[in-house]
Amino acid sequence: MTQIAYVLLCHKDPEGIIAQALRLTAAGDCVSIHFDARARSSDFARIRDALAANPAVTFARRRMKCGWGEWSLVEATLEALRAAVAAFPGATHFYMLSGDCMPIKTAEHVHASLERDDADFIECYDFFGSDWIKTGIKAERLIYRHWFNERQRKRLFYASMNLQRRLGLARKLPEDLKIRIGSQWWCLRRRTVEAALAFIARRRDVRRFFATTWIPDETFFQTIVAHLVPDREIRSRTLTFLLFTDYGIPVTFHDDHHDLLLAQDFLFARKISPEARDLKERLSALYVEAGRSFDISGDGRRQFEFLTARGRVGRRFAPCFWEADPGAGRDRTLLIVACKKWHVAKRLVGRIGEVSGLPVIEYVFNEETTRLPDLGGVETTLEKRTRHRRALVRMLFDRSASDRLVICVDPASTDLILDLVGDRTELRILEIECAFSDDYLIGHARRVGLAKANTPDAAIARLLPTIRYDVRFESDRLRDLNLADHLRIREAATPDENAGPLAAFLGLPADKAREIVATNHLFLD
Repeated sequence: MTQIAYVLLCHKDPEGIIAQALRLTAAGDCVSIHFDARARSSDFARIRDALAANPAVTFARRRMKCGWGEWSLVEATLEALRAAVAAFPGATHFYMLSGDCMPIKTAEHVHASLERDDADFIECYDFFGSDWIKTGIKAERLIYRHWFNERQRKRLFYASMNLQRRLGLARKLPEDLKIRIGSQWWCLRRRTVEAALAFIARRRDVRRFFATTWIPDETFFQTIVAHLVPDREIRSRTLTFLLFTDYGIPVTFHDDHHDLLLAQDFLFARKISPEARDLKERLSALYVEAGRSFDISGDGRRQFEFLTARGRVGRRFAPCFWEADPGAGRDRTLLIVACKKWHVAKRLVGRIGEVSGLPVIEYVFNEETTRLPDLGGVETTLEKRTRHRRALVRMLFDRSASDRLVICVDPASTDLILDLVGDRTELRILEIECAFSDDYLIGHARRVGLAKANTPDAAIARLLPTIRYDVRFESDRLRDLNLADHLRIREAATPDENAGPLAAFLGLPADKAREIVATNHLFLD
């Protein structure tokens, strides 16, 4: 009977890892987890505590600090693999997964597939004879020693390699091994894993060689398995569906990829977007289903190649949509809440979302940690968000599927507001006038680096009038824009007085607006 020990390499999202482990073990399988030592220890503790009572979960004895392209990834895999072999004597197969992987078939289907074909599933292409490597260095991965990470220390990486080339320090490959290459996501039988671990313990020279190669997770296991297992027992393919762009970047799957994924002749898929909540829920439920059949079309790669060969709008290298149409779009209303006290604005828009159902985004252009949907990477840094501000607003409108959107903005961002005012989108501003105590302004000075905990009181006292004037000046500058739809609510006003401006701002009945502004502790610091 087939039992799978999943070897799970992960470095983030503790809640997702816990859910992944519970999902896989609920179907009778096992999980061995390696959680990157670079990640927060509190996240790892949360995972261990949540899964401590589950006998089908084990952890790597040592946690490695992993870096893309480094030997540390192979070392982490070996640690998790050894733990799995020792903890799960009944496991017949060992399947490599990442925290971004999800099943696209039922456990019943997965087990039946492995029972039907007594083989190892691992890509094992000839390193020099195949075109598996599309761009970048090839032979240099192996013949030179790599001590620096090309992504993190690019200058040293290439300086070291070029120095070795000039000095003629190219090394020979292990004579009895034919180097193979392929995806790191494999599924191996128990006897293959045990033979590989014994070979690694016996052949320290092989381990030393691969430890200084570049991207060894694509060559180490692939070479050893091909050396130990007859070709007739190897299926040179991965059971995990993954796609790469022209630039070697993994394609991320979203909610609308559900039907496409289930139709592929694979058992798992990566990478699933963190924002694809509906897709994750459906795939989680799928894994434990019984009696489910699948219509396999296997056309996912062809579809992706067809679309990317022509571009999203029908032709390759078409202009980016923000170049062709830089606006947020007609017939839309952007509602801007401007407030210097960010926590007050966040409370208000939180209630607006609850009461009105409008999509709300907090300080999207001011705060790096603002939670945003997956927008293809443009959302990841403030620099990227502000590069094409109108385009970002348009993307947020599109993702929210609404013609009205509420965002928060710091009053100092008048250039941003002027940029958005110049768009074709209807724009309204609600300014929140707050009282600023000395204690609050001192805290603000410390938050922005004007003062520290040990700054003398006399120095802070000299700062306070200037800071207070600066806050007042930002509000005056907003008013000087003379915008037609500039409304205000005030901390000093009653809920009845504030309900009118808020109702006009949101286009809501007065009673709904009053319900929002009557929120307890709205202005509390």
